[in-house]
Amino acid sequence: MADLTVELFGKTLKNPVMNASGTMGYGVEMEPLWDIKNMGAYVTKGLSLKPHHGNPPPRIWEERHGMINSIGLHNIGIDAFFNNFMPFFEKKELPVIINFFGFSEEEYIECARQIKPHRLIVCLEANLSCPNIKAGGISFGKEPENVYRLVKKIKSVTEIPVIAKLTPEVKNISDIAMAAYDAGADGLTLINTIPGIYVDIDNKNIPIKGGLSGPFLKPIALKAIKECSERVPIPIIGVGGIMDWKDAVAFFMAGARAVQVGTATFVDPFTIPKIIENIGEFINSKGYSSIKDIIGVVNT
Repeated sequence: MADLTVELFGKTLKNPVMNASGTMGYGVEMEPLWDIKNMGAYVTKGLSLKPHHGNPPPRIWEERHGMINSIGLHNIGIDAFFNNFMPFFEKKELPVIINFFGFSEEEYIECARQIKPHRLIVCLEANLSCPNIKAGGISFGKEPENVYRLVKKIKSVTEIPVIAKLTPEVKNISDIAMAAYDAGADGLTLINTIPGIYVDIDNKNIPIKGGLSGPFLKPIALKAIKECSERVPIPIIGVGGIMDWKDAVAFFMAGARAVQVGTATFVDPFTIPKIIENIGEFINSKGYSSIKDIIGVVNT
């Protein structure tokens, strides 16, 4: 059988497939369908220092080739997550990536400071697409200097590896990646959703605006992964438009060490276990021995 194990920040994951942040609740919701310990790691929905109420409905809107989500970062806060849900992952022995955010630099830093090292925590995933309230709502992740400053401050308060989840809504994402790397980021997650709206032509209004995800994101994410992997020597977790195992393989070949699956789970909740199984079959059929044999193999 193909070896699907990958090393991430000193931890060995049984395979390189995980959920995208915010697409699998707190993990327990998927249990009636399939055992999530089959994933390489679970990624939390975005956690903040204190509980956050999020946006009023509608929060999810189906588009022709994707989905708009406007959850508004609704979450129970870091303390409630560790008290109420971390025991579940301890029982499963499932590695966890903690996605976190803040509406100010101070919130990011304090949130990272309060998350203590744990044998199952792989890394902290800093969502840099959040609006900086003190700077008029401009995303933290849009300017290299802001990314550098924030990542450096986060790294100074935690012993846990830190990865930066970057927005594609920038002029040159490899410049942002380099800023994160220079500041000490241990890895990157590429990419986040793209902002979009839906126009209701009957009611002449905009019922929802939020992050647009789905298969159309794949070429954008692949380009970002390829460019950034050639510029920074740190692991990249690929996300954006992965709908099946072929998409996942493309991400590995472009340079991703691991992948996250999001919107596809809303189409078929069994997408992740199917991807894991089919990647193994692909590796075997091509005569490879390990997932490592296909990472970053494509030529420009």
